[in-house]
Amino acid sequence: MDKNSIIGFILMAAVLFGFTAIQAKKGKEQYALQIQQDSIARVEAAHNAQIAEAQQASIIATEQQSSERQSIYKDASLDEASAGQGEILTLENDVFELQFNTKGAMLWSAHIKDFRNYDSTDLYIFRPGGNEYAVKLYTGEYINTANFEFQVAEHTDTTLAMRLYFADGGYIEQSYAISEGSYAVAAELAFVNMNSIPRNVGSFDIDFKTIVPRMEKGYKNESQYSKLNWYYNGEDKPEELGRGRSAGKKIGSKLSWFAFQQQFFSTIVRAPQEFASGNLSIEYSGEDDPDHNLMTCEAQMRIDFRPDREVRIPLEFYIGPNHFQTLKTFDQKYEKIIPLGGWLVGWFTRFVIIPLFNWLHKGIASFGLIILIMTILIKLAVFPLTYKSLSSSVKMQALKPELERLNEKYPKQEDAMKKQQATMDLYKRAGVKPLGGCLPTLLTFPILWAMFRFFPASIELRQQHFLWAEDLSGYDSIVDFGTRVPLLGDHLSLFALLMAVVMFLYSKMTTSSQPAGNDPSAASMKFMTVWMMPIMMFFICNNLSSGLSYYYLLSQLIAMIQMWIIKKSINPQKVLDKVEASRGKPLPKSKWQLKLEEAQKMQEQQMRAQQRRR
Repeated sequence: MDKNSIIGFILMAAVLFGFTAIQAKKGKEQYALQIQQDSIARVEAAHNAQIAEAQQASIIATEQQSSERQSIYKDASLDEASAGQGEILTLENDVFELQFNTKGAMLWSAHIKDFRNYDSTDLYIFRPGGNEYAVKLYTGEYINTANFEFQVAEHTDTTLAMRLYFADGGYIEQSYAISEGSYAVAAELAFVNMNSIPRNVGSFDIDFKTIVPRMEKGYKNESQYSKLNWYYNGEDKPEELGRGRSAGKKIGSKLSWFAFQQQFFSTIVRAPQEFASGNLSIEYSGEDDPDHNLMTCEAQMRIDFRPDREVRIPLEFYIGPNHFQTLKTFDQKYEKIIPLGGWLVGWFTRFVIIPLFNWLHKGIASFGLIILIMTILIKLAVFPLTYKSLSSSVKMQALKPELERLNEKYPKQEDAMKKQQATMDLYKRAGVKPLGGCLPTLLTFPILWAMFRFFPASIELRQQHFLWAEDLSGYDSIVDFGTRVPLLGDHLSLFALLMAVVMFLYSKMTTSSQPAGNDPSAASMKFMTVWMMPIMMFFICNNLSSGLSYYYLLSQLIAMIQMWIIKKSINPQKVLDKVEASRGKPLPKSKWQLKLEEAQKMQEQQMRAQQRRR
């Protein structure tokens, strides 16, 4: 690999790490902005609370003057309801089993049937008691439905309705319905004949709190891909919090839905009539949590309504896997919680990688074989660009004797401009375009990044075995250290190690005939390419998806084969003969050459001026 190709490779790495740095900077700016917004929100909340307290005091004073209405907590039926412990009821279909507690009429647990945890235990998106749900409403006094046991009004295999009765004959009803083959739950909250609700009450609150257990092999990877999302109607994609960092957000405007998202499974709650506002928070439990929990997500949402004889508020739940096609069928942009990259990378993943993956999976059961075929097809698709890059590199290697003569002719540092100009002239006579080796490589970068985002987020690869890898969506481990080792973690990934070795061999192959000359920067770039990049990639991939490391390994092996074929197809002597045939003949000068000549003239003028001053 020549100097220019190496520069292209370094540029690729710079883009990767630059993008990471920019994202980190944006994250800090967003965090600072969030703190500022939260400070403003707290002031507004305090002001609103004062107004609410004044309104409440006025309402209570009015109610106390009336002897016709009793306090809700003085009603005997509600006293009895608040003393109960609740009954556990079940709704079940072929994909999940949901348990409900009549205390609070809340979802109690969610068992997903077709999936297992990494340790082969039953997979619960939330375990029994791991989910809380409360409706908070002012009915003369504030009532929290989580404190009361509802009565069962209807219970079939697929439907459940529970009611909390009041002394005036009104009731709150919470109902749920499921259907076969679906992870969706249709819910409805109803206030029927609730005459105790004052007419000036225009909203109520619904609080959701879910403790999400760990389900995957590696905590770091699982937490990085687990987050809290929310979506505003009309937007292109949802907002998010988390990715391994505890955070909170106050939402002051209407939103359509929110999602408590684990790496591969989610609980999504949508209000067709929209939530008016809310507070969202996510807190990670830590790798050493004794209960083996991943995170706790909370959503305190407000819904506007107008008190009437009968008010019905629909809610929609999705409790299931983050499968792209399944989420897309809801047509609510649920699928965009899956992290597939920005607009360019995300577009390529959605319209090329995922359809190709699904098409191959229709006829091939082995996901290792699917990744191999995908890699070959992608390499063939970009081969025209790769050919330009590699052929340019091979031709430059053929010019090694000529380049060494230029190094001997211009050994001094002050002759660097002349040597650069002579090198460009040599490349032009040989028909070599230095940027032709860099730009095609940079153009393939979106594919590299798309695969980087696709593999850890693809539920299709979850717990899929291949060779020694037990789970292609997580890291493979051939050695478990039993303790954390700096940079490595607690294991050694064989796919990551093989990938690094092949990357090292490929770099040696492409730089073996590169002229070093007396340029120290060339030697340092060669060291970076041959040694530092493989070592760095090994430490990065050691904790990532084994499917990703396997893809990079295959990609490097195919690149070595392509390089070998191109080397065989290009005769180095013909390249030198072409140079010799054009030697002494004038060539049209490029803009780059003209700029070099102009810079050289300016340098010579400055040197002559310095000599005259002496």
